[in-house]
Amino acid sequence: MPPPVTSVPAAAPGPAGPAGQSADPPLTARQAERRRRILRAATGLAARGGYEAVQMREVAEGAEVALGTLYRYFPSKVHLLVAVMLEQLQGLQEQVRRHPPAEQDAASRVAETLTRAFHALQREPLLAEAMVRALSFADRSVSAEVDQVSSATGQLILDAIGQSGPPTESQRAAVRVIEHTWHSALVSWLSGRASIAEVRADLHTAARLLTLP
Repeated sequence: MPPPVTSVPAAAPGPAGPAGQSADPPLTARQAERRRRILRAATGLAARGGYEAVQMREVAEGAEVALGTLYRYFPSKVHLLVAVMLEQLQGLQEQVRRHPPAEQDAASRVAETLTRAFHALQREPLLAEAMVRALSFADRSVSAEVDQVSSATGQLILDAIGQSGPPTESQRAAVRVIEHTWHSALVSWLSGRASIAEVRADLHTAARLLTLP
């Protein structure tokens, strides 16, 4: 995952509704800028102090928005940090599209792309811990945001493959397993149960599913 990014896609979701669902219509330019400031403030706090350091009042102060405004965009800290993770994945997607992996086979390209993410996480371990804890704490109210993170991870894998058309059913199944492996390996690494070398080996093993008939 790349260092903290500050860009938000043009189609960024609007302030969250009562159940954490994104509301239409899309953000105005002013709302998008406000959302950028909120994500930037949360990212900075998490990078410096991890999950516990992200307090909604401090995020609001750092983003220069009212606390009530912050809660309209993100009903909880979990919603906020899951959104931060989505932003990080979108930043990595852009990097992969600009600089695609050069390995010859699809499995190696996927493994190399996800390994890049882990090396970036090494530079911001407290931010990584905060995002993963938020995903672990997410309940049904955050299901839409968690689905977005899952979709972004899957698309990252497909981009690394260099997929030009819709994936086959076997590719979809392989992508799901690789995604689960990536998340599990991330948790193991953050908890000190796996080294980067072990993570890399696990990712290569999972990515080889893409070469199965």
